[in-house]
Amino acid sequence: MKKILMLGTGGTIACKRSDSGLKPLLTSDEILSYVPETSIFCKADSLQILNIDSTNMQPHHWLSMAKAIEAHYEDYDGFVICHGTDTMAYTASALSYLVQNSGKPIVITGAQRPIDMENTDARTNLSDSLRFASEPKAHGVTIVFDGKAIAGTRGKKERTKSYNAFSSINFPYIATIQDGHVLFYVDDKASCPRQAQFFHEINPHVALMKLIPSMGADVLDYMAAHYDAVIIESFGVGGLPSYDTGDFYKAVKKWIALGKTVVMTTQVTNEGSNMSVYEVGHSIKKELGLLEAYDMTLEATVTKLMWILGQSRDKKEIRELFYRTINRDILWQA
Repeated sequence: MKKILMLGTGGTIACKRSDSGLKPLLTSDEILSYVPETSIFCKADSLQILNIDSTNMQPHHWLSMAKAIEAHYEDYDGFVICHGTDTMAYTASALSYLVQNSGKPIVITGAQRPIDMENTDARTNLSDSLRFASEPKAHGVTIVFDGKAIAGTRGKKERTKSYNAFSSINFPYIATIQDGHVLFYVDDKASCPRQAQFFHEINPHVALMKLIPSMGADVLDYMAAHYDAVIIESFGVGGLPSYDTGDFYKAVKKWIALGKTVVMTTQVTNEGSNMSVYEVGHSIKKELGLLEAYDMTLEATVTKLMWILGQSRDKKEIRELFYRTINRDILWQA
């Protein structure tokens, strides 16, 4: 029988009603008590790391989760993290970079309604997660939600209320869980290195700028004084406005001259970017050597940059690490 460690971090799954609204109050032990039927296929222990609304999740919390997994890695066959849904995709991506090549499953799950409610998805999601974490084929970081297992770098919350809140972006589901059975669509554990690699540094000084029509480039000038990298969410397949003033070109050139990192991505959820298609993207990428996210999710792009900048400030190494595929995060490059 598999030994699984469930880590509690808060979120809706742990919430109870208070005078000011739902608030995470249930302990990890209390959460685990709602799924006694899982004792048939696994022995689960619990560990409370924190108990917060995931809106308050910060990069140092990701490091705490990775540290807890590393400390108990040899004692358990798999791990399940109970987490709020709002920033779950960021946490799943961050852990994909902080814990690489894990032959053991690290599952992140949560719920749209608290586990102590009569009508809730929490008990099913937690039971499915423990079952998935007990599967011999399961490995690496995944999100398990609404009967689907999603690669940790490919999950995105696309619905605020419905139980099918998460989708897998630009990559198939790893597996589905239904009626106590796990059906794998992606089975690549045989290619997974045996030795897990843990990282302990992360640089949170990464900014995001979402373009809107007529936005001024002076926002980038402000960010340059406060951040080490910026991700520019552009329109369509990617490009920067080429106004008569050339302000965006100058602002990005300033970032590059300062030795900072600029990544271009798209506001469009599916199919990714390709800056080579249009002049507004092709020229500036060629001249300034910008990085491009291609088919990566925004959450993966943000957390991967934070991880990379925690390891190196060398321009060549940053580029190499950014385009290295980790937990299925980037598959297509021009």
